[in-house]
Amino acid sequence: MAEDYDVMVIGAGIGGIAAALCLAHHGRRVLVLERHGHPGGKIRTLDTPAGPVDSGPTVLTMRDVFEDLFTSVEERLSDHVELTRLPIIARHFWPDGTRLDLTDDAEQNVGHVAAAMGRPAARQFRAMARRASGLFVGFEGPVMQSPQPSITALTARVLRRPRLIRAMAPHRSLAGMLRNRLDDPRLAQLFGRYATYVGGMPDAAPAILALIYHAEASGVWTPKGGMQALPAAMAALARRKGAVFQYRTDAGAIRRSDDGGLIVETDRGPRTATTVIFNGDPRALTTGRHGPEVAGAVPRGATEPRSLSACVLSFSARARGVELSHHNVFFGDAPGAEFDDLAQARLPQDPTLYVCAQDANRPNAPGRFEIIMNAPAGLRERNDLACLDHILARLARFGLTFHPRPGPESLTMPRDFDRLFPHSLGALYGRAPQGLDATFRRPTARSRIPGLYLAGGGTHPGAGVPMATLSGRHAAAAILRDLPSTSTSRPAAMPGGMSTGSAMTAGAPSRSSAS
Repeated sequence: MAEDYDVMVIGAGIGGIAAALCLAHHGRRVLVLERHGHPGGKIRTLDTPAGPVDSGPTVLTMRDVFEDLFTSVEERLSDHVELTRLPIIARHFWPDGTRLDLTDDAEQNVGHVAAAMGRPAARQFRAMARRASGLFVGFEGPVMQSPQPSITALTARVLRRPRLIRAMAPHRSLAGMLRNRLDDPRLAQLFGRYATYVGGMPDAAPAILALIYHAEASGVWTPKGGMQALPAAMAALARRKGAVFQYRTDAGAIRRSDDGGLIVETDRGPRTATTVIFNGDPRALTTGRHGPEVAGAVPRGATEPRSLSACVLSFSARARGVELSHHNVFFGDAPGAEFDDLAQARLPQDPTLYVCAQDANRPNAPGRFEIIMNAPAGLRERNDLACLDHILARLARFGLTFHPRPGPESLTMPRDFDRLFPHSLGALYGRAPQGLDATFRRPTARSRIPGLYLAGGGTHPGAGVPMATLSGRHAAAAILRDLPSTSTSRPAAMPGGMSTGSAMTAGAPSRSSAS
C-alpha cells in the first residue's frame, strides 16, 4: 500500500489548500488529492486568445483573512501574490439609464448616490451602509471567525449590544428589510443582490446578509495573473513546506482501516492517512459518492436546500458601446422578477447580469470577460444557444456588444458545474442561506465520523473565497488540537490560530470588533 500520511486532503479548493498549508507548516505529512489538473477548485480559468480568463470568483475581498493566513505560516502575502486595489468596487447600470459607481470611500459613495438618485436616496443609502458595517463588526468574531458558532454565544453577544437586534431585523428577509428601509427600488435591487453572493435569494435570505456590502465596500483587490494566482501561490508554498499534491486523482470511497486510520480509494489505488479533510461539497458525502461508511458524516439538513447555480460565459473579445469597470452589474427591468423564475427552477427571463472586464484598463485591445447569470441548481436545460442568445441580447439593450460574438463553447451551465463538482447539483455555494439560523445549519470542521474533517464553501463559515479559506484554517486548527503530534513540528507563535479570532483563540475579539 502507498505511503501513510498524517493528513489526506480530498480536493485542492482554496479551503483544502489553506488547511494543507497550515498543517504542513506544523510538520504534518500532508497529501492533497485533486481530480482536476490544477489547484483552486471553483477558482478556475479558461483559455482564450487573449490569455486565461477567470471563470469563477473574480476579485478578492477581506484581504485581512489572507494576510493572517500567510502570517500564521511565517510568510508575507505580498511576497507571494501581487494585489492591486480597485478604485471602483462596482459600476451599476439600470434599464432607465441610471449609472452608479461605488468605491471604497464611504462619503464619495453617498455623493454618487445623491447625483444618480437624489438626496433622499443618498440619506437612506448612508443609513444602510452604516447598518451593514455594524452587522459585520458585530458578527465577524462570534460567527465568521468562530470554528463552532452557536446561537447561545450569538445571543449573548447581541444582548451586550442591543442595537444589533434592530440592525439584524431577525424576523425579516433581506428583501423585506430593504423594502421597509429603502424607498428607491433601485437601491433595494443593489443591496438585494448581495444575497446572491452566497447563493441565496433576497426574499428567502435573512436580513443579516446586508453585512456583505461592508465586506466589499472595505476594499476589492485583483491578483496579478488573475484569481488563479492566489491558490497557485498557496499550493506552491504548501509544497515548499512538505505537502504533496497529486492532481488528476479522483477520490472514491472512504473507509476505516484496521489500525484506526482512514483509507481513501482512488483511481490510482488506495491511500491511507491518520485523518482526512474532505474539501468538496458535503452533499457528496450524504449521497454516498464516498461510500456508506461516511454517508452519515453530516446531517442532510446541513446540505439542503441547495444554493443557486449560474450560467457563466468566459471569453475574449472587444467590447463596444459601454464604458466598463472591472466589476459591472446590469440590473433587470422588474425588481425581484428573476427570483420568481429561480424559485420555480427556471432560467430567469429578466435577469441581473454581472460582467467582469478583466482587462478594463486596456479598453482599445481585445479583453477577457466573464458574464454571470444566476440559475437554479439541478437545472438540466440543454439549450445552450438559447441561453447564450438571451444573455447577449439583454446586454445589447444596454448598448453593450462583443466582437467577435462568443459562442456556446464559452458557456458553463449548471449541469457542467455538477460534473466539475460531483453531487453538488451545480449549486456553487453549498446549502442555501435560508432563514436566520442558516449559518448554524452548515457543517463545521469536525464531522460525525472520527478522523474525518470538512473544509470548503459548503462548510462553516460559508461560501466565498475568504470564508472557504477560514474553513480550511478551522479544519487545520481542529486537527492540531485533536491529534498529538507524531512528527517534529516547527515552532510557531499560535499553532493553527488566526490573529483575528480562530479556532485556537475562540472568544477573542476580532480585529474589527476590537476597533
